[in-house]
Amino acid sequence: MKLLMSDYQVTLVNNKMSEFFVKFHGPVETPFAKGVWKIHVELPEQFPYKSPSIGFMNKIFHPNIDELSGSVCLDVINQTWSPMFELINIFEIFLPQLLRYPNPADPLNGEAAALLMRDPKAYAKKVESYVDRYATPEDADQAGEDDDDDEDEDDPRPLKRHNGHSGTNGDAKPNGNGHNNGNGKTEDDVDGEEDEDDEDDKMSDMGEFSDDDEEIMGKMDD
Repeated sequence: MKLLMSDYQVTLVNNKMSEFFVKFHGPVETPFAKGVWKIHVELPEQFPYKSPSIGFMNKIFHPNIDELSGSVCLDVINQTWSPMFELINIFEIFLPQLLRYPNPADPLNGEAAALLMRDPKAYAKKVESYVDRYATPEDADQAGEDDDDDEDEDDPRPLKRHNGHSGTNGDAKPNGNGHNNGNGKTEDDVDGEEDEDDEDDKMSDMGEFSDDDEEIMGKMDD
């Protein structure tokens, strides 16, 4: 694989050739120039006939890259991939072109797309601020390392990244007994109250004793 023989820093996941990280530097003469990103790459079983899955592990501000998940909207990866392409083409050609020539008409980050169309200079400044804050060499080294620990609430990062999709690290809310109904009572409490109400209804349906009934009950007591 040419990528492993190149100058790019490649780190295999569990020594598997099908999943690895690549250090990617922003293209020169762009607002991304000083940035360093850790790119997650996962190869499907059908590779090279099926495109690889790629995603940014540390944050980037770009119209065609989802800020939270790191998913990339890139036609050559998602739709027009060819087995003639090499993985190294992604880092030497495809990603640099995406950063140089964003497509705000097909955004994954609506805020970035709107800002680019409204005020390109302000867009460039915000890109640079993200580079300074999230894309230093240290940020790239640490990206994804603390996914299993408590995460910064202001910077939720998914566990897995795929083209056009994000993974999830949220806690699922279980349904069933004990689920809160919004008024401080659990379903068990509500069910218990309903049972008591049913018993009260049954007693009320019996009606009050008539005088004859009371007389019969009095004879029984005697």
